[in-house]
Amino acid sequence: MKVEQISIFLENKSGRLADVAGVLAAAGVNIRALSLADTTDFGILRLIVDDTAKAKEVLKEHGFTVGRTEVIAVEVLDKPGGLAHILNTMRDASINVEYMYAFVQKSGGNAIIIFRFDELEKAIEVLQKAGVRILPGEEIYSI
Repeated sequence: MKVEQISIFLENKSGRLADVAGVLAAAGVNIRALSLADTTDFGILRLIVDDTAKAKEVLKEHGFTVGRTEVIAVEVLDKPGGLAHILNTMRDASINVEYMYAFVQKSGGNAIIIFRFDELEKAIEVLQKAGVRILPGEEIYSI
């Protein structure tokens, strides 16, 4: 049920994001989803890719600091209130959302949102009990 995400710490300077994209492209690694957050001095690029092990290896070979985190991909109704339902479910279970970002896919009836919760196992259990579909990593990596 969990999805592997890699986090790359980047200096906040021109070209660093292009460097990451170029390294991954040269290695044949496809980016499935991403989020970028920055401060004055550095940024954190969070990626879901089709080959996590290869991405970590080539990025480290090129001098990037890379970490691994488990997140979950949740299918959310693509209509008003879809996200509110998920967030209300988490609030009612006292589970905190650490961060989240949307996963881009072809048009369809549902959206996919990547979540990092403070209590990942509990979040999975609560969401499943609420009838929410959690997508396995293999499905996300192959989209």
